[in-house]
Amino acid sequence: MTDNSSTRKSRAALTSERGSGRVARNRMRIAWMYYVEGLTQNEIADRLGIGRITVVRNLNEAMRQREVKIWIEGEVSECFSLEAELKHAFGLKEAVVVPQPVKPENVTRSIGVATGMHVSDHLSEGMTVGVGWGATLYESLATLTPREASGMQVISLLGGIVQARRFNPAEFAWQFARLMEADCYLFQAPAVVDSPATRDTLIDRCGLNDIIRRAQSLDLALLSVGTMAASSTAFRFELISAQERNELLERGAVGDLLYNFFDIDGRLVDHPVNRRVMSVPVAQLRDVPTRIIASGGQDKVESLMGAIRLIDCNVLVTDEVTARSLLDR
Repeated sequence: MTDNSSTRKSRAALTSERGSGRVARNRMRIAWMYYVEGLTQNEIADRLGIGRITVVRNLNEAMRQREVKIWIEGEVSECFSLEAELKHAFGLKEAVVVPQPVKPENVTRSIGVATGMHVSDHLSEGMTVGVGWGATLYESLATLTPREASGMQVISLLGGIVQARRFNPAEFAWQFARLMEADCYLFQAPAVVDSPATRDTLIDRCGLNDIIRRAQSLDLALLSVGTMAASSTAFRFELISAQERNELLERGAVGDLLYNFFDIDGRLVDHPVNRRVMSVPVAQLRDVPTRIIASGGQDKVESLMGAIRLIDCNVLVTDEVTARSLLDR
């Protein structure tokens, strides 16, 4: 029998599918041996006849694919004390403080993991949740646990970016909604446009007014904070020019929330860039019952101070070193 092109393609697809399934099964076997059986990475490598690096890669991929979720119960006494102090000092409804990671570069992931756990416990039926985006919030997806919460709506509070690398942080709203099986409303526009006139036109004539109207009924807003560092997303992706960054710094900007730039006293900086941002108005967020900011790192102390005041944040998720610095300030 002659093997035609269609048959060859079908066999190739089937082979690929089987291969993909085999890879996933091996990954789950490795994850089971590590997290459930308690074997070390070296022991797993010896038993399976593979390199330790392969074990590490599979464990990381299992976390990335959310096939493994780590849930920690209990309190670290030092962090519990800091939480109480933060609540008193800033008038917060709740504070979550995570232990300082051994590697400082893991602070974003640590705060994200804690954020996903915290938010999961506070979602319920019929809620309308507004979300920003960024690396910290993206990490929260790893521990965001689906709830039986019918009628939930997830609203993106900020436009997106065109260029992305390892992941697109602007996808956060959609990923959040998918996990919760919720309706998702995306802010379908660039995060920053060329002029206030363009912003007004997009809002008035392209249906974005509906997003802003829906955001008036938010039950919870989940946000992160950016800094004025040149490596921050707004500047790294050149949404804001180097010249504009310098002008913002000269006018006292210490950070941004939804790309709205503010000073350390929580006042929006008087600069044209704040009139070109495609986001739900910051003033509108102050009326949301639960206003969560998840962010940390020594470089974010000033921006966190300003952001807390800007929206009168009432829930803060951060790390212990940042918490101490906030209290010292």
